Amino acid sequence: MDGGGTVAAKKENVLIRAGDCAVTLLPAFGGKISSIRVKSHELLQEPLAPVQPRTRTQSFDAGDASGWDECLPSVAGCTVKTTSGVAEVPDHGDLWREPWEIKVTGNGDQGSRNGEGRNADLGRGAPVTLRGACFSLPLALERKVALAETKKGWRLSVDYSLTNTGRVATPWSWSAHPLFAVEEGDTIGLPASITEMRVEGSGGGRLGKADDRVAWPMAKLAAGGKTNLSAVQACASKVGDKLFAGPLRAEENWCVLHRAKAGVSIRMSFDAGDTPYLGLWLCYGGWPERPGAKQMCVAMEPSTAPVDSLAQVGNWSRVLEPGGSFSWPVRVDIEVL
Repeated sequence: MDGGGTVAAKKENVLIRAGDCAVTLLPAFGGKISSIRVKSHELLQEPLAPVQPRTRTQSFDAGDASGWDECLPSVAGCTVKTTSGVAEVPDHGDLWREPWEIKVTGNGDQGSRNGEGRNADLGRGAPVTLRGACFSLPLALERKVALAETKKGWRLSVDYSLTNTGRVATPWSWSAHPLFAVEEGDTIGLPASITEMRVEGSGGGRLGKADDRVAWPMAKLAAGGKTNLSAVQACASKVGDKLFAGPLRAEENWCVLHRAKAGVSIRMSFDAGDTPYLGLWLCYGGWPERPGAKQMCVAMEPSTAPVDSLAQVGNWSRVLEPGGSFSWPVRVDIEVL
């Protein structure tokens, strides 16, 4: 499947290519990066349901739950008090639900509003810039995506710029949400100095409750025994864990997924000063909890906060002044093994 699970989605494709690697974006469907493909091998979680328009209130598990979305202004649905009133932020934020605008493509063309009628093959890794606007809070996110060949594979460069489009100071929290497909035997690598993770949630309470701390990579199970969190388990294990590391030091700005059978490694790097936390979503058949297809993926999620909810405040909390902006980078290096 290339770029989405419906004909409607395929009509909105923007394709970036560099050699044997191709990246597909869906501006009309939350600006989703729906596919990162090396030759015939898909690196992202494929849709669990057809890719189709979303409402402003539906839960994330009611959609396709695939690819790479952006979570802004919160990952968890929550109620947030601001100087202009109370904001209701929906599950996984606003942006995955909204059509994005194509600002500019690598050939200099200006995009049409909401990406309507677009089906562009940019080729040669040419960059594309998309813009998505939140509805729960006055925030807009621009994301520039470019692809280039390297000596060992490819680099996907993703550059973000957030703007407060309102008249009052606005709280915000961001997390990347790239769901990388995995299979049993794949492994996750973190800097050796990361030896502990905070539990945000753990299916069936296998690692304990929210705010518990577990060792990395060998963690104690709540029911007794230990598990190697760095080793991907079988889909039948029904694992569904969300963990956070951080605040991270400058040199702790990366994570890597080794996919031996697929013959690739996927390394994400980021600026730990701009995004000082790393979320890990480990899902091996454990989610969605509803009947039907399940995710088999690892999400490596550079984040501005060590929690999913914008309503949960701490020294990580951020506020953007009216007209203010903030920018940060993410890099994905794909290496052929």
